[in-house]
Amino acid sequence: MQTALTFVHRFEPGTDLRRPLLLLHGTGGNEDDLLPLGRMIAPGAALLSPRGNVLENGMPRFFRRLAEGVFDFADVERRAHELADFIIAAGGRYQIERPVALGYSNGANIAAAVLLLRPEALAGAVLLRAMVPLPNEPENGGTPAPALIVSGRRDPIVPIDNAIRLTEMLRAKGMTIDHRIIEAGHQLSEEDVRLAAHWLKSSI
Repeated sequence: MQTALTFVHRFEPGTDLRRPLLLLHGTGGNEDDLLPLGRMIAPGAALLSPRGNVLENGMPRFFRRLAEGVFDFADVERRAHELADFIIAAGGRYQIERPVALGYSNGANIAAAVLLLRPEALAGAVLLRAMVPLPNEPENGGTPAPALIVSGRRDPIVPIDNAIRLTEMLRAKGMTIDHRIIEAGHQLSEEDVRLAAHWLKSSI
């Protein structure tokens, strides 16, 4: 009997042997939002794209927040475990390897939480405009995994020092982290696409 998959999602089979991508949208997005980005960054890779299970004023998210930039940490932890369980179950359902997460904003934050709490669920991550998702570094042991963090120097939502702290938290877990700061705000840019595509080819 197959395990029920707990997220509304899209799955696109891969046409080559590249590592699959787990696509995690930002606030107000859905399971279709990052499919074009995934196809650009990793042509031929299988794509698994869930929709966040939390609604904020009708907009899907992956965890609750109390205000912009103020997270409900207990919910972050619960939802990170929920997402990790989904990733593992979907891997069995679709017969795919551990994916690399490609997350933007809220999606990048939940991916970072999974790396901290359940690193065995992911083969790595591309975190676009991510910030620290938990107040402290979890004490559980981690499986070292590479990640790329891309921050916008002019981002009004994610301060650079917050992204630097996230980089330090992940490195403290033994993970290889490449943190890039680009001339951008919170929105994605062509530079994000170029950096992510290059990193995936060279690091995964």
